[in-house]
Amino acid sequence: MVKVIYEDNHLLVVEKPVNILSQGDNTNDDDMVNLLKKYLKEKYNKPGNVFVGLVHRLDRPVGGCMVFAKTSKAASRLSEQVRNKSFKKTYRAVIHGNMNKKEDNLLDYLYKNKKTNMVSVVSKNTKDAKDARLSYETLDSQKGFSLVQIDLQTGRPHQIRVQFASRKHPLFGDQRYGQHLNKVGQQIALWSYKIEIVHPTTKEKMEFVCDVPNEYPWNIFNV
Repeated sequence: MVKVIYEDNHLLVVEKPVNILSQGDNTNDDDMVNLLKKYLKEKYNKPGNVFVGLVHRLDRPVGGCMVFAKTSKAASRLSEQVRNKSFKKTYRAVIHGNMNKKEDNLLDYLYKNKKTNMVSVVSKNTKDAKDARLSYETLDSQKGFSLVQIDLQTGRPHQIRVQFASRKHPLFGDQRYGQHLNKVGQQIALWSYKIEIVHPTTKEKMEFVCDVPNEYPWNIFNV
């Protein structure tokens, strides 16, 4: 069952479990949109189709806070916030080693190879390269790992994973960009920790937090 953090007539804020798709694909595996449609249908005994608007995505292995719209008006207003950067996303991640600076801004240009679904850091002038920006703060370091809090300023595919891996500090469990350090079967330690939005109808500023799982490697840190 999906854990609901907040719900009203316009919004549905939930904790996405790890390894669940944000939106259905050709695998026919469970996805958040369909799970939430089912939840609303059963809770309110709704006949016919139920509207659930996907406003932003999380990669399949990433868990944590996710905001969905219950009306098309809310969906378009939240999507506008994503576009104008007032929809703020804060992540937590466990990385190998220590970054050079306790906190810093990272700016790179990323290119996604659609055939391999791999993203790489490239020079600014590369065709189809997109700028990727984030800032991070190291919250704690233990046993060769660091817990970082990340303010994501652009939402590029695999952005957090690639930006840290390119600096030789890949995320714990990341098989794609840190295979030389991670073991097969490990769960990637990347979590959607906090989302800040403006309510689509009341215009009230809202903040939602999902605590990281109480399991290794998250629970080795004193935070």
